[in-house]
Amino acid sequence: MLVHRNKTAGAVLAAVLLVGGATACEDGKKDGAAKSATPAAAAPSKAAIEVTPAAYLEKVKKKSEELTSLRYTMSGTAMGEKVSGEASMRMKPTVAMAMKMAAPGAAGGAESVEIRLLDGAMYLGSEGKWMKFDMKAMGAETSKKMEGLGQGAQGENPGDKADELLKAEDLKSLGEETIDGVKTRHLVGTVPLEKMRASLASGTPEAKERREKSLKAMEDEGVKSLTVDMWIDEQDHTKQVRTRGTATKGPMDMTIKFLDFNKPVEIAAPPADQVMDLAEMMKDSGEQG
Repeated sequence: MLVHRNKTAGAVLAAVLLVGGATACEDGKKDGAAKSATPAAAAPSKAAIEVTPAAYLEKVKKKSEELTSLRYTMSGTAMGEKVSGEASMRMKPTVAMAMKMAAPGAAGGAESVEIRLLDGAMYLGSEGKWMKFDMKAMGAETSKKMEGLGQGAQGENPGDKADELLKAEDLKSLGEETIDGVKTRHLVGTVPLEKMRASLASGTPEAKERREKSLKAMEDEGVKSLTVDMWIDEQDHTKQVRTRGTATKGPMDMTIKFLDFNKPVEIAAPPADQVMDLAEMMKDSGEQG
């Protein structure tokens, strides 16, 4: 059972890391665009204005820095496996996340795996049994690998995709659409991964590291480019984002739907009597050898 759980958790983490950068972006109000080219008799203060897709994305980058928390669902295909799940994430005052996903390859698709990240540790749980990966207590190489997976799971920062999508030469707006009863603006563009890498220079060091890990995961899977669709609501939040690409193991097609922003998110460690500490297990194994 432990071996099976390890394999299942590993598959989930790999899928999460691969789609970690495939997230939506915050956008802004229509106050930074050029005036309409159509002559109008109205006074300049009332003239119609046109918002370019690039203007939306520039405001997305600024807006995302204001987020303190978010909740979202995800569904689609990654690494040749069906992926579905839901997550809550807190960015401030400290980063923490809880994500529950259907396990790839599980019989009947009934099994789920939960991931929690908080206080420098990552917990993987299934059926009331948890494994703890304490980054500070593990060896440097193992810690680095697990930290990378953790960063991938944290890759749902809504601002990361804006810099990447700005590199799309075919970036355009498809007009207004309604998603779950919410009026949105639909943007779309296709970006080669090499251009995404060029965008890594911008943003905070944390964002750069997060996006670098996600980008490398996609490159390792043979992804060459991504087509990104974003739906942005009238409250300047991204309602939905869809990311498509082709990987070595098959197509990647993920849709992330944001449920709410900046609402309290409480994430706690699992009950101690349900947790196996991997660092302690490795330590005991080493002492016995």
